[in-house]
Amino acid sequence: MMGAPESPPCPSGGASTRRVQTWQDGAAADGLDTLAEEVPVALEFNGISHAVMLATPLDLEDFALGFALSEGIVDTPKEVFDIQVETGCNGITVRLEIAAGCFARLKEMRRNLTGRTGCGLCGTESLAHAIRPLRPLAQPCPLQADAIGRALAGLRQHQLLQQATGATHAAAWCSDDGTLRLLREDVGRHNALDKLIGAALASRPTELDGFVVVTSRASMEMVQKTVTAGFSSLVAISAPTRLAVDLAEQAGLCLVGFARPERWVAYSHAERIDRPAGNPTPNPD
Repeated sequence: MMGAPESPPCPSGGASTRRVQTWQDGAAADGLDTLAEEVPVALEFNGISHAVMLATPLDLEDFALGFALSEGIVDTPKEVFDIQVETGCNGITVRLEIAAGCFARLKEMRRNLTGRTGCGLCGTESLAHAIRPLRPLAQPCPLQADAIGRALAGLRQHQLLQQATGATHAAAWCSDDGTLRLLREDVGRHNALDKLIGAALASRPTELDGFVVVTSRASMEMVQKTVTAGFSSLVAISAPTRLAVDLAEQAGLCLVGFARPERWVAYSHAERIDRPAGNPTPNPD
């Protein structure tokens, strides 16, 4: 009898198998299916709990470092002195030791958030706090049009967890020519990007050339994280939001959405995309 589709190998700890019943053409068959893991992950900074996220329990050191950097808790990887991962009965705790100045800033941030509420037009103050100012990219790099298609074509074969489960997002750091350098997966799109940022900045903390590809929509938070990390371009498989486009335009981020190997839409700073010879930049007039 036919069972669930055979799954490719996936990273250990990121998935588990369960017995399922598959229906096809009116017939039922018992078999095994592979499911992505999703567990509560608590992030602690200098002994103080800051956030609990639902995440895939892979590359959690990368996740913690990327979260600390992309959320502005620390400015450089050197300000994170230690990362410890501890598994408990109710989930996983990741403990970070950060510089005293960064911890003081984090405590001030938490104090300012206490008691903030919003209703009607009063929500403007809370919204302004949520959309933190972004420092414009100092020297944004060009984006090669051919590299977008090359990156997308090679992306799927590296998504081992997605191939096994069909339930995860990926974020990839690609070189200028579209070659994949790093890829991280998670059930959450923000988590996948944080993991990638942590891994990328841990390996090359001072220079992040190339561009980022994500298998999701491009929300405001995704733009914030990408710019904060220092990447010049973000390519998303799905659509961006209006706020994401506005922030990308202001910060100097080249934002591409609805990306496919042969077609994509540039939403901000399209002038930085180097097109092949014979395909000049369109004249807006």
